[in-house]
Amino acid sequence: MCGIFGIVGRTGVHVNQLIYDGLTVLQHRGQDAAGIMTEADGQFRLRKSNGLVSDIFYTRHMRRLQGHIGIGHVRYPTAGSSSRAEAQPFYVNSPYGLSLAHNGNLTNAAELKTLLTDRHHRHMNTSSDSELLLNMLAVELDQRTTNMSIDGQPHLDIETVFGAVQGVHEAVIGSYACVSMLSGYGLLAFRDPHGIRPMVFGKREIDGCTEWVVASESVAITALGFEVVRDVAPGEAIFISNSGHMFNRQCAEPVEAAPCVFEYVYFARPDSVIDGISVYNARLSQGKRLAERILEAWPDHDIDAVIPVPDSGRIAALQMAETLQVDYREGFVKNRYVGRTFIMPGQALREKSVRRKLNAIEHEFSGKNILLVDDSIVRGTTSAQIIEMARDVGAAKVYFASAAPPVRYPNVYGIDMPAITEFIANGKTIEEINTIIGSDRLFYQSLEDLVEATTIGPKPPTRFDTSCFSGEYVTGDIDEAYLERLFNSRNDAAKHGSSEDDEVIDMHNDGS
Repeated sequence: MCGIFGIVGRTGVHVNQLIYDGLTVLQHRGQDAAGIMTEADGQFRLRKSNGLVSDIFYTRHMRRLQGHIGIGHVRYPTAGSSSRAEAQPFYVNSPYGLSLAHNGNLTNAAELKTLLTDRHHRHMNTSSDSELLLNMLAVELDQRTTNMSIDGQPHLDIETVFGAVQGVHEAVIGSYACVSMLSGYGLLAFRDPHGIRPMVFGKREIDGCTEWVVASESVAITALGFEVVRDVAPGEAIFISNSGHMFNRQCAEPVEAAPCVFEYVYFARPDSVIDGISVYNARLSQGKRLAERILEAWPDHDIDAVIPVPDSGRIAALQMAETLQVDYREGFVKNRYVGRTFIMPGQALREKSVRRKLNAIEHEFSGKNILLVDDSIVRGTTSAQIIEMARDVGAAKVYFASAAPPVRYPNVYGIDMPAITEFIANGKTIEEINTIIGSDRLFYQSLEDLVEATTIGPKPPTRFDTSCFSGEYVTGDIDEAYLERLFNSRNDAAKHGSSEDDEVIDMHNDGS
């Protein structure tokens, strides 16, 4: 999972600080690397490296990132690599000068690499599928560019841009939400035909000029003082010229939209609205539905209090406590300077980080029957240690609830879930999982209830991508051979051997 951001501001006003601020709002979507690219005087200006946004961009970098148009990216690796060379945005010099930042994962990346190498003779510098996507866009633009001006600069019209995006949709399979700069012309944003990964755009009026912003989540728009216009529709492309004029077109054959349901369970910030659905309200609804199922199965429960696993389990836990009519209590204090354990490669690192990340408040556990609530259970590492922590501070009984169903299948659309053999639910019943993590009783949300609870708002999608729970892949191209390749790239042994020492590409490198 990654976060993307693009902006076209007023001529003569630099947007570097707005991109920086937008990326900090999206930092939860990726903590491995970050990058900002702007354009000024016909030149791209780039800074990217590994780390958090606040660790990468110093005053000297920000001063170089001039221009009224730019894109940004926060990243975590979906195939185990943490190479700095794969930090985004990427760029190519032809045609026009083209850059791109991408959130998602291409499921036909191997075929695209062969096509780009053998037919179009394009060289890849990394193993990132985002670089493949950039080069596919470059090829489609190049094939449609015929008119040259007297100084050799190609003319660009809107038909060329939207035709190129249509060509990308026809060739590329998978999930992708992208922002791209075409040097001298403007900002392009487009979303895959299924709308698996989110994308929203907004605007604001200042001194009679319109400024535009595109981001992965609405919160990155509203937090900067922009007004959300709407979501970018699945298969839609929008182009914003350097002068601030916006054009849009549906560039893909219509298919059933299927946004990723895991955005509403875990990844997105609760103050975001994605595809018309409030993430906060979705998590409340998920908690209510799960609590109702617990009451149906166990009306005479002995739960004394509901305690969330911070932070993403908190909203569902609030509603569960209300529905169960028991106390809601905060029982864990979180060290916010430790990254998400879900993202960390390597089981040993994950196990160490859980204890460093959370500390239990003894008074809230001692002598009580506690229901712990988390958004989901993936490997079970965190769940088992949290249950152990609760018992260590005196909990009489520890029940555990997951607001999501058992995760049994790989996610191929941009979420770095582990290899299938590392899922705790792989080949196990709920009773067996309960024994492994050490809870007195374990409750999972059903998939039917999750979908129904998340289908809220004025015009919700008719379908969600639920592949990590159901094994049904909306793009229809996933077979056993693909899953085998995915296993080889995602298991902990593969991640342990990944390189993190590649050189960073910085167009204005001052040795930092």
